[in-house]
Formats: sequence, C-alpha cells, structure tokens
Amino acid sequence: MSRSKAVPAATASESASPLITPDGELVMRTIAMPADTNANGDIFGGWLVSQMDLGGAVLARTFSRSRVVTVAIDAMTFSAPVYVGDTVTCYASLLTIGRTSIRIKVEVWVQRDPERHRRRVTAGIFTYVAINAKGKPHPVKR
Repeated sequence: MSRSKAVPAATASESASPLITPDGELVMRTIAMPADTNANGDIFGGWLVSQMDLGGAVLARTFSRSRVVTVAIDAMTFSAPVYVGDTVTCYASLLTIGRTSIRIKVEVWVQRDPERHRRRVTAGIFTYVAINAKGKPHPVKR
C-alpha cells in the first residue's frame, strides 16, 4: 500500500516561473502517480528524465524520419520538485542537426491545479542519433 504525500501549497517563488511560456512544441503530457515516487514521497527524478527522453525522441524522430537512440544528456537542471497528481508536460525544441545526430532541448512544466500557473521544473539537452533497421547510424536528411 502506498501513502500519498500531501502537496504543499505553492509558495510565491514556486508560483512565479523564470520563463512565462514553455519553449518548444508540446511532445508529452501525463499525470505524476504514486508509483513514481522516491523515498521522500516526491516524484523520482529518474522517472522525470525518462519522460523527457521519450518526449525528446518524439521530436528527434520527426526530423530523422527514422528510429533514434539517446547518446547523451547534457546540462540537466532540476529547479523544483514534482508531486503526485501534478500534470507533467514536456516541450521540446530543435537545437542542432549534425550528420547523424540531433540535439533537442527538453523542458518540463507542471500544473498543480487548474487555477495555478504552470511552472518549469526542469530542463535538459538530449542528443539522439538516427539509426537504420540494423541499428547503425545513418545521415539525417535535411
């Protein structure tokens, strides 16, 4: 049986976000569930990273028109916790396209209830490589 952690009311610093609107296109939206918590009852950072990786891959596949694999995660920053029940939304934007690689910036925003503003909780840069059916890198068509 899992216990839910009470979600604290947003503080003045939590309700204000460093960015007013998300950067990029919407690639994923889900709800944080009790099964995704760490020992403190907050949403586990690894779960959040996996959502970001999936969201970034959605955009990378659009540009590569093929399968992609994640080869690096750079500049990951967690600025606020995610709580059970938060609506978690991933936005992704293209940074660069190399010969076989694609760098994507992924931001995660949460909304705690319909009346509150969205808050950015993390961002990172993910690098994907386009691969063919045999798992070998192939050039990204521009």
